[in-house]
This record gives sequence, structure tokens and C-alpha cells, in this order.
Amino acid sequence: MEMSTIDLRNRGKPTVLSYCTGGEVFCSSMLLKSAISRSEDDLFRSHFVRDLVQCSMSAEPHASYPSSKSVPKTIIQFWDNPVAIPNDVSRCMESWHQVRHEGFSLTCFDDSSARRFIANNLESRHVRALDACYHPAMRSDYFRLCFIGLFGGCYIDADDAYSGEALGPVFADGRLKLHPLCYDALSGGMVPQNVFTKRGANSQNWIFYFNNNPLIAPPQHPIVLRALERSTSILNEMTSDDLPEIQSTTGPGNLTASVVAHAMICRGSNLGALMTMLDWERFATTVWPLSYRIDARNWRLSNKQPFTPLR
Repeated sequence: MEMSTIDLRNRGKPTVLSYCTGGEVFCSSMLLKSAISRSEDDLFRSHFVRDLVQCSMSAEPHASYPSSKSVPKTIIQFWDNPVAIPNDVSRCMESWHQVRHEGFSLTCFDDSSARRFIANNLESRHVRALDACYHPAMRSDYFRLCFIGLFGGCYIDADDAYSGEALGPVFADGRLKLHPLCYDALSGGMVPQNVFTKRGANSQNWIFYFNNNPLIAPPQHPIVLRALERSTSILNEMTSDDLPEIQSTTGPGNLTASVVAHAMICRGSNLGALMTMLDWERFATTVWPLSYRIDARNWRLSNKQPFTPLR
């Protein structure tokens, strides 16, 4: 079995993260349970992502990577109600129309079309999981895992504005590309990327994680499929009265836990590779002063609360 390895340096102690690129499955149930257990430990997960990010997985951000699968030039977005997209959000979404000149397809899904896609392409438990997502942000989170997990491509949030930078290099190989972030729990703000990515940079108040926007992957990437399975299982185990934490159930927490579990197991065939994408700001800017952020449509204001759509 061939492997590529990444040497992660953690306070002087080397940790080898192996990505299997061929061969049989050697994962025992004990290893699987142990990996999943560790990946659910918030502190361990944050430290793992910190070391992964700070080791600078690729000195050349868009260098070619040998893979039998490529990332389709497909971009998807989501807004729950297509006739109620706020004007300021619509302008963000319209900024991406120009990528069609680069040969990209661009599609915006809504609640109805997303549910139809899942019903046509996945199982009834996936439809139940979508129906259990009580907020539009959850449905957006869950749907992107379904679509990108099956067909690959790129998911971009509706509140990201395109910079005009050519996207072709981002799709040039078959790696999963994720954007790392770091939250400072003490200040309640984000740590600048040029600070948290420096080797050795750390604080007991920092939480390192991977954002689920953008989500760029070839079809059936094992990390995306693991994230889909994890969220599907959680949502199907809920009762009708449950309102789980959004970010850890379907959002960045779910994806980050899946990255860590996958990396620890790392005993399957055709697992591909993960690239930490440190230059996403070249391509897009998240627009913060938007009208929907001041009401219940903002998931941060509706987390673990019943949601009533605005009329």
C-alpha cells in the first residue's frame, strides 16, 4: 500500500499523519472507535487542527497533485426561499456570475430543490435529516455535504462576494480544500490568519477549526462523506423537540471532527488528500454588514431556538 506522509511538529514531538492512496482497508473497530472518540474532544480537535495548519501542508498552494479524480467546475450556493433573497445578499451572489466565463456552472438551490435533490440521489434517512434541520443555515450546511459528497465541486456561501481572481488554479487537482479559522474565546473575535498560522502561535483561549465555506472537493471525498454520515446520524437520532447546536451538528464543528477522525484512522483506499487553503481571501470576501444578520435569519441569533421564517 502506497502512502504519502505529512510530518506534524507538536512542541518538538513529531506526529506522522498518513494518507493512504491505495490498498486494502485495515481499520479495526477499536481503531475506529478510538479515532471517533478523540475527534469529539474539543481541545484535542483544536490542537490537531493547529498543528495541521501550522505545519504548512503545501509550500506551493496550488501545486499539482496526482489524483484519479478532479474537482468539477461546478459552484453551488443556497438560499432557503428564492423569492425572498435580500437585495444585499443578491448582490453578493450576482458577483459570482462572471465565473461562467471561465467555464464554471453556477447554481443556487433553495429548500425545495435541495430536498428534491436529496430525495432523488440519497436515502430516506438523508431526507429525514434535512427535515430535522430547524434553521435555513443548517439546511445549507447539510445540503452542501450531500451535493459535494456525491458530485464534487465547490460550495460558496451566499454572503461571499467574488474578488474577480481567476478560480481555475483552485480546481486544478483532486484535493479537498478547506479554509482554516481561529476564534479567540476571550475576546469573542477571530484571530488574524497571519497570526494563528505562524508556527508555535497558540493561546489557551484560541479555538482552531476548519470552515465549511468554501467546501471544494472531488466527488465522493472520504472526509466529506464522513461529515455527511456524522451529521446524518446525529439528526436521525433527534426527537422532534430537539434543537441541537448548529455549528457542531452540521457546520464547521461537524466538518472539523470528520477531518480529525479521518486523519487518525487513515487506513482506507483512495482517501485522497487535504489541503489547508490559506489564500481564500484572494478569491472572496465575506460581507458582514448585511440586513439578514440582525434578525433570526442569522443562525448565531437563532442557535438552539425555534425558527419562524419572515413573511
